[in-house]
Amino acid sequence: MDDNKPKKNLYSFKMTSIDGEEVDLSQYKGKKVLLVNVASKCGFTPQYGELQELHDKYGDKVVILGFPANNFNSQEPGTNAEIAEFCQKNYGVKFQMFEKISVTGQDQHPLYQWLSKKEMNGWNDQAPKWNFTKYLVNEKGELVKMFDSKVKPMSQEVIDAINS
Repeated sequence: MDDNKPKKNLYSFKMTSIDGEEVDLSQYKGKKVLLVNVASKCGFTPQYGELQELHDKYGDKVVILGFPANNFNSQEPGTNAEIAEFCQKNYGVKFQMFEKISVTGQDQHPLYQWLSKKEMNGWNDQAPKWNFTKYLVNEKGELVKMFDSKVKPMSQEVIDAINS
């Protein structure tokens, strides 16, 4: 057995949606998935609009998953209900949103441990440095790319990765 091969993939996780329902991420087998840690009071918050645009235009090729997190300058202070209302009212968000989690630090959620620990995902050792960091997972549930907060969801770089 290859010891460098990741022990888990995206499909190993079950998460709680923003409205309290359990979501088994194995339902996304065969699709690319873009996981994004989001926040309502951040300079990058307008990216919600581009994430929704990406969902609308490329939803047949990629699933967008939003994970509210309050790790950076307390920029996501709201409750799950407040976050859901904010996203719907301000950006018409229809892509899958999840309950607020921690994406870095001592209480980092296991999903984000997998995304940011090389021994778990096979290559990436970077946790989010800020809100709206994007992780792209391929159709086999393997982490294949990471995009910095400054990379906009509708950038050519992201679209090319989705289409590859």
